[in-house]
Amino acid sequence: MGALVAPRIFLINGNQVTMKQATFYLLENDQPIGMLSAHEALACAVAAQHWRTGKRVLIACESQEQAERLDEALWQRDPHQFVPHNLAGEGPNFGAPVELCWPGKRGNAPRELLIALLPQFVDFATAFQEVVDFVPYQDTLKQLARERYKAYRSVGFNLTTATPPTY
Repeated sequence: MGALVAPRIFLINGNQVTMKQATFYLLENDQPIGMLSAHEALACAVAAQHWRTGKRVLIACESQEQAERLDEALWQRDPHQFVPHNLAGEGPNFGAPVELCWPGKRGNAPRELLIALLPQFVDFATAFQEVVDFVPYQDTLKQLARERYKAYRSVGFNLTTATPPTY
C-alpha cells in the first residue's frame, strides 16, 4: 500500500495553519485495466485507500460517462474491497463517503480529498485541503498535467510528485 502524504502544519501568529497539498502521480504506462484507463483505475484505488483512513473523497470526472464507468468499477470490486460511493445527486442526503461528480453535477457535502480526473485545473479545488492528480503517460496529457501543476502552485498548494502506489 502506498504512503499517504501528511499535511504540512505551520503556526502563523499563534494560529495553526495547514498548507494545502497536491500530489501528482506519474504514470509509467497507459495500459488499461479492465474497462478503465490506467489513471482511472488508480483513482479508484486511491479513493479506496483514503476512505479506509476515514476521509470523505470527491472524484471529479471529465464527463458523466466517465463517472458511470468508475461507478461500475467500484461496484465490481471484491466484497472485502467494497467502497461506499455514489454518483453526484444520488445516495444519502450528504452523499456516501466517496462521491463521483462531473462538470455541471456536483454534490455540496464537505469532503477532505479531491481526486481530479479533469483535463484543466478547476477553481473548486481550492476548497480542498488535499488533491490527488495524475500525470498520464501520453505526451499531450502530460502537457495538460503540467498546466494543472502550475495552477495548483499559483494558488498556494504544496506540490509533490510520486510514483503510484501498488495495490
